[in-house]
Amino acid sequence: MLLSGKILKIVLLIISFPASLFTFAQKLDKLPVQESWIKEYKPFRIAGNLYYVGSYDLACYLITTPQGHILINTGVAESATMIHSHVESLGFSFSDIRILLATHAHYDHVGAMAAVKKITGAQMMINEKDAPVMADGGNSDYLFGGKGSLFKPVKPDRLLHNQQDTIKFGGIEIIALHHPGHTKGANSFLFTIKDEHRSYRVLIANMPTILEETKPGMPTYPDVGKDYAYTLDALKKLSFDIWLSSHASQFNLHEKHKPADDYNPEAFIDRKGFDSLIDNLHKAYLERFGAN
Repeated sequence: MLLSGKILKIVLLIISFPASLFTFAQKLDKLPVQESWIKEYKPFRIAGNLYYVGSYDLACYLITTPQGHILINTGVAESATMIHSHVESLGFSFSDIRILLATHAHYDHVGAMAAVKKITGAQMMINEKDAPVMADGGNSDYLFGGKGSLFKPVKPDRLLHNQQDTIKFGGIEIIALHHPGHTKGANSFLFTIKDEHRSYRVLIANMPTILEETKPGMPTYPDVGKDYAYTLDALKKLSFDIWLSSHASQFNLHEKHKPADDYNPEAFIDRKGFDSLIDNLHKAYLERFGAN
């Protein structure tokens, strides 16, 4: 099948820029999936009751509690079996997942959400501004909508509200921070976990990468520049010990942890790396939107 010039451009963009993630849907038999998105990566304990259960690049996180578990992100549709295997290999029951969260409603992070929800019966929670996108499978996405579903739709069970909301479950409190721009309802998550020695304040940051198609004054998202500016400023002000993100490549997972490594939470204490990435994203913001 020959690709149109526009579609070919988007496909090449996805290959060249891992942060530029999406496409159009029904014009291809199958949505583009990068090899690193579905490549196996051994699950491991990050810190305390927080575990990495994602693929080589698409970060998915399991928080375990005595009352059941919380899963953050599911990767692409093809990831459902991998995540199931990862959770079980760590010694936890996949069916004990009770809450599903997502950093944002793009198909590389919520593509398997419907499958996981069907298996576990877990409650799916997302920011109110990404809820319509989840409910129609991406068809109302401000950049890539209007061409049909990009992933199987999921009707959220609970809406998280601006500018922050709190999820309380199993003795843990997760603060959902609304960090819009990449999507209208993008979230970061901030919470405290403990191991045998100390407590860690953990940030799972939804880094505000700017997609190539995002432009100032978009009719489908007039406040996109304002929202990016807000998010960049808000992220700079956060305090935490450990930071992670939606993509393993964003927080240099493969430099900080090798599959054979022992448990080492301190490897993910990296404020310098966080600030450096935010600075780079701010420069990209200024190039696209200018100083407002």
